[in-house]
Amino acid sequence: MKEPKVKNLKSASSEAGKAEAEALHALVMKSLDDDQAQDIISIPLDGKSNIADHMVIAEGRSTRQVASIAQKLAERIKQAGGSARIEGLANADWVLIDAGDVIIHLFRPEVRSFYNLERMWTVDEDDDAEPTEAAEA
Repeated sequence: MKEPKVKNLKSASSEAGKAEAEALHALVMKSLDDDQAQDIISIPLDGKSNIADHMVIAEGRSTRQVASIAQKLAERIKQAGGSARIEGLANADWVLIDAGDVIIHLFRPEVRSFYNLERMWTVDEDDDAEPTEAAEA
């Protein structure tokens, strides 16, 4: 009886895992830039969530461009040896690509402004600090 082949996955906390995550992030950012995605924002999730290391948010000018960017990005990730699951490609208003250590959201501009994911995931340090006046009172 043959033993099944098991792929050794590197933990994201290991040095090799961090290097792979950074290489994937660089690939995603370059691919989005090459395909002329607009308003590309990368949000580091370290310390905020354990679902991924980075969340990248970008937009295309139309549903056709959003779909094209998503398909090319998923293909490039797979060619680099990664995996990419795509959701929302049929409508292409909001396409989510789960590449493991990097999660990519691609939007049409109107949909992006409606959901405003950047506001949800970025921390405004001024809001976290307690007002000094209240502490002194």
